[in-house]
Amino acid sequence: MEYYVGLDVSLRSCAMCIVDNRGKVYHERELPCEVEDIADCLAAFEHPIERVGFEAGAMSQHLFFGLQSKGFEVVCMEARQVSAALSAMRNKTDKTDAKGIAQILRTGWFNPVHMKSREAHGQRALLSTRKALIKKTMDLANEVRGLLKIFGVRLPRTVKHGSFDGLVRPLIEMDDVLAHAIIPLLDARKVLFQHYLELDRRVKRAASQDEVCMRMMTVPGVGAIAALTFKAAVDDPSRFKRSRTVAAHFGLTPRRFQSGEHDNPGRISKAGDRDVRATLYAAANALLMRTMAGSQIKSWGMRLMRTKGRRHAVVAVARKLAVLLHRMWIDGSEFRQEQVGGTAWRVSDLLCNCDLVHAS
Repeated sequence: MEYYVGLDVSLRSCAMCIVDNRGKVYHERELPCEVEDIADCLAAFEHPIERVGFEAGAMSQHLFFGLQSKGFEVVCMEARQVSAALSAMRNKTDKTDAKGIAQILRTGWFNPVHMKSREAHGQRALLSTRKALIKKTMDLANEVRGLLKIFGVRLPRTVKHGSFDGLVRPLIEMDDVLAHAIIPLLDARKVLFQHYLELDRRVKRAASQDEVCMRMMTVPGVGAIAALTFKAAVDDPSRFKRSRTVAAHFGLTPRRFQSGEHDNPGRISKAGDRDVRATLYAAANALLMRTMAGSQIKSWGMRLMRTKGRRHAVVAVARKLAVLLHRMWIDGSEFRQEQVGGTAWRVSDLLCNCDLVHAS
C-alpha cells in the first residue's frame, strides 16, 4: 500500500493529511510549519511514505530542500492548478485543502514546479532589492514634485535621478517653510539613490563575471539586467525540452479558447515571472528602436512593425529573444551579428537551424 502526504502550508502552521493509494484518509493533523516537526511526524507514521506534496508558495524553498534532506520524496505543485482543483470543494478550510492536495498528489494530476538553486535566488534577491530602491526613489521624487506644485514651483518634466537633488534643494532652501518640510524627503531620497547605485554596480559586476550572461549580452538590446534576470529565472536550462516552451513559460505566447465551433485566439497569457517578461520586452524594444547594428531578428521585427504595429512587434521579438537566449545557453554559443541584405530569412527558420548563433 502506498501513502501520500498533502501539506497545506501557511506562514507559521500547516495542515497535514495522509491518504493511501485508494484515497482513504489515514491521518490528519495540524503542525508548526517547521521542517523538524513535519519530518518527526512523518517518521512516526507506521507505514513508509511514498511522496510528500504541497503547492508553491513563499515557504516552498525552505520545506522542499529541508524535507528532501530528511530522505522524503518531495513534490512542489503549481499553485494555479491546485487552486483550480480545490475550487470544487464545498468548504475551504486548511483541513480540506490538505486533503485535496493529498488526493491530487495520489492521482498524479499536477505539474511539478522547478525549485531554483540558492545561487539563482541570490541573484533574484539582488535584482529585486535594486528594483525596490529605484521605485522608492521615484516615489519620493514624485512626492516632492506634488508638494512643490502647491507653492507654485513646477519642476521640468524630465529630471535625471542624479541631478534631482541639485536642482530642487537650492529652490526650497530659500523658503523656510518648504525647507522645514521637504529637506528630510530629499535627504532620504539621496540616501536611497546612493544605495541603488551601489546595487546597480553589484548587478553589473555579477553579470560581467558570469560566462552565460556575457554570452547573452552579445545579443543586441540585451544588457546586464536582462541577462541576469533571464538566467536567474531559468536557473537550469535543461528543464525545458524545447526552447520554444521558454516563451510560453514566461507568458509571451497568445492565449487560446477553443470549444466546439468557437476558436478565439487572444492576447499573450502573461503567465509566469512578470519581471522576466518586462525585461525581455524592454530588451526587444531596445533592439528595435535603439540599436544601430543590423541583424536578421531586427530586420524581421521591423517588417512586423510595419504590418502589425509597434507593440505587437516588440512582443513578438521578446518572444524570439526568450527562445534565442535559451538556445544560446544550451549550445554554449554566441550571437552572430548578420548584415541585413540579400535574401530575407525568417527568424523562426534561423532559430530552428541555429544560423543566428555561432559556436564559441
